[in-house]
Amino acid sequence: MTDFAPEFTAWPKTARLFRDVTITEKLDGTNAGIHISEDGQVVAQSRKRLLTPEADNYGFARWVADNAAELTYILGPGLHFGEWWGAGIQRRYGLTERRFSLFNVDRWFKADPGGTSMCARAEQSSLDDVVDAVPVMYRGPFSESVIVRAMTNLREEGSFAVSGFMNPEGICVYHSQSRDVYKVTLDNNDRGKWEAAA
Repeated sequence: MTDFAPEFTAWPKTARLFRDVTITEKLDGTNAGIHISEDGQVVAQSRKRLLTPEADNYGFARWVADNAAELTYILGPGLHFGEWWGAGIQRRYGLTERRFSLFNVDRWFKADPGGTSMCARAEQSSLDDVVDAVPVMYRGPFSESVIVRAMTNLREEGSFAVSGFMNPEGICVYHSQSRDVYKVTLDNNDRGKWEAAA
């Protein structure tokens, strides 16, 4: 007989691969987030830290502070992750302004209990051309062929976010079963079968 008595650990439920995915364009800027409290307090963050206008990241905290009321109206309470991109940031996309694009496209388009969506509220604001969601390229069942097609479309047609910009970064694939996001880029970091289609 032994004194060894481990705690039982169950094997986690295995997610099904062939379930719905959402493929969006991966924008090349800087990761950003906006915290909005129930009472309307607004705080910006980067991937690694909270930001202030005095300790900023590409002017994101200053922009959030200057537009706090409209961001609260558009986004509502919660933590909203997205990409801060455009003029002076990474690929720049030939833009003279900076934009904030939310990652959670389902939340962007879904109507709240009052019957309006973030998207609809953004269209009614002065931030209509600045606040958006990342471009959706595909929604439906997972298959390698749709990923190949999305990458081929980006390579041949350019960015979906900025028409005519021919150096997009790649895609993000949100898997509804695992609730994880995976990226595939057009650079040499993700060489694979999709390149055979190019």
